[in-house]
Amino acid sequence: MTEYYNVGKIVNTQGLKGEVRVISMTDFPEKRYQKGQILYLFLDRKAPIPLTITSHRTHKNFDILTFKDHATINMVEKYRDGILKVAAEDLTPLDEHEYYYHEIIGLTVKEISGNTLGIITEILSPGANDVWVVEGKNKKIMYLPYIESVVKKIDLTAKEVYAEIPEGLIEDED
Repeated sequence: MTEYYNVGKIVNTQGLKGEVRVISMTDFPEKRYQKGQILYLFLDRKAPIPLTITSHRTHKNFDILTFKDHATINMVEKYRDGILKVAAEDLTPLDEHEYYYHEIIGLTVKEISGNTLGIITEILSPGANDVWVVEGKNKKIMYLPYIESVVKKIDLTAKEVYAEIPEGLIEDED
């Protein structure tokens, strides 16, 4: 069975000529949304719908897409709130020390000493660097910046991340 990964969410239509507004969830919009690229639309637990991109542009904070054989607003209105995904076999190989979100989410975070801090549940992208949301004991949340001075080793095989935690990053338990 094919695995799929999120690249965007259709939030609305744009104009009358079959364009859709997409909130992007990919670091590679120029590749994911290029003409000829096939994305899969997921709506209401139905089978994925393959869509071939015919155009891409940006407008404000949105990626505006059109699809082959979808030339009017009436043909794309039903796609609102759908999730666009890429098939796993279409993922681009990354450089060393670069990871897809799905590879990081779920990893166990440990201090260099071996003390387990928790599991990465989410990745935030607030600006200069990503921030990993780590859920620890008693559902306590910690925000771990993905920077070289903090994240020392990522072992995808062992599903572990080793981090050097700066003083003050973790609140002391009372």
